[in-house]
Amino acid sequence: MPIEIVCKIKFAEEDEKQKEKEEGDKESLIEEPARPRSRDLAAFASASTLHGLGHICRSGRLGVRQTLWAFAFLASLAFFLYQAAKSALLYLEHPHVMALDEEAIREMVFPAITICNINRYRHSALTDADIFHLANMTGLPPKDRDGHKATDLLYPDPDMADIVNRTGHQLDDMLKSCNFSGENCSSRDFTVVYTRYGKCYTFNGDRRNPRVTRQGGMGNGLEIMLDIQQEEYLPIWRETNETSFEAGIRVQIHSQDEPPYIHQLGFGVSPGFQTFVSCQEQRLTYLPQPWGNCQASVQGEQMLPGYDTYSIAACRLQCEKEAVVRSCHCRMVHMPGNESICSPNVYIECADHTLDTAVEDSQERCSCPTPCNLTRYGKEISMVRIPNKGSARYLARKYNKNETYIRENFLVLDIFFEALNYEAIEQKKAYDIAGLLGDIGGQMGLFIGASILTILEILDYVYEVIRDRVSRVLRRSKPPLKKPSGSIATLGLEELKDQSPCETLGRHVEGTYNAGILPNHHHRHHYPHQGVFEDFAC
Repeated sequence: MPIEIVCKIKFAEEDEKQKEKEEGDKESLIEEPARPRSRDLAAFASASTLHGLGHICRSGRLGVRQTLWAFAFLASLAFFLYQAAKSALLYLEHPHVMALDEEAIREMVFPAITICNINRYRHSALTDADIFHLANMTGLPPKDRDGHKATDLLYPDPDMADIVNRTGHQLDDMLKSCNFSGENCSSRDFTVVYTRYGKCYTFNGDRRNPRVTRQGGMGNGLEIMLDIQQEEYLPIWRETNETSFEAGIRVQIHSQDEPPYIHQLGFGVSPGFQTFVSCQEQRLTYLPQPWGNCQASVQGEQMLPGYDTYSIAACRLQCEKEAVVRSCHCRMVHMPGNESICSPNVYIECADHTLDTAVEDSQERCSCPTPCNLTRYGKEISMVRIPNKGSARYLARKYNKNETYIRENFLVLDIFFEALNYEAIEQKKAYDIAGLLGDIGGQMGLFIGASILTILEILDYVYEVIRDRVSRVLRRSKPPLKKPSGSIATLGLEELKDQSPCETLGRHVEGTYNAGILPNHHHRHHYPHQGVFEDFAC
């Protein structure tokens, strides 16, 4: 009786193809409906808050209506991008505006008042040695008609600081009366300061304890009567750089935080007049880079040697001093620092010429930006003639002078606040980041109906598309799992006589088999003559 042996052969190559097909069908039936339709642009457009996109991305053939909507959407998008770029360029220009405001307060700090007599040296105070050393500056001949004697060569080296201090006009002699807000004042309320005009005097220059005024108008400020002492003015024998044809005083109204720069910023007051100066305080605030170009002062840090706070006047004086020291190896009397003071000859031969050159080249060599916080004083000046005939006789008797001397030498200076208020002038950003975002957001909503959340929707959609593409690539590149299949074959007993199945397989090359050993295999499967299998079991 013939015996049939049923054997099961597990194929790898054919089963893998069948397995992929089954898994694909399973994914399409089970997993795909559960996954969000991230790649469906029409579905995203219909759910997006971006206006017009849902009318363009519709399923079906592209029609006239969709074309018109696409044109309108692209035109709106182009307008939006143009306006957004325009706003961004405006922001990058960092524009600014000036805001003006006026504020009233109960009391105000009175400014510092610096006064200088236009004449620098009193003729009666000059010694023969002074005239000898200052000959090139003043052009004066020697006091002795016989000229300087041979002993003049033994004059000691001149001390310019001592000459300026000793021969300058003394405030005790010039100041005839002083009154501040109804209270008497004197020369002790002034401090000595040196400028290009020599020895000068500053009222209320102490920044730690400044005087204040509690009422505006005439009579509530500083009122002084001065004698300019024209008889002490130097006679003019020949013109020099120091020769002055004017008579009177120079006045500068400035903050306690800055030194006087009176030869450029002061105004003149003539004898024989009472001059009224109505002041208006102005507090200016500037912006630093990139909106402005101001110099910020750091609390407790000394930016300029010799000055507690930064100011344009202090910067210019420091710049001029550096130029003079660099060229002449000394400094002038009015300049800050510890360097040695130039002699009169160096004044004429080097220092004055260096200063003139420094003024011409100030824009190139000396950069003094405006401080971020600045106080200045606007002025309205008016004057009346003094004295009248009656007061001239009275003043002549009071000060033991004649009436002509009173008219030619006396002056009255009255400085006061117009009102107890100040102007706040502030430089502000004309277009900041909040304005930029507001403009872009408004244009975005106007032209395309979008917002920040719309941008997040688009980013989320892009993320879903990228994730889906990456996951597909990873699934395709994953190596297939080799699982056995249930293919069945029958063998006759005669074909296996005198040999075992394993011996039969052993005679073939590994991984191959003879097609003739599958007697009952169905021919419709068309297996190749040599196929890869994993197991052979009987």
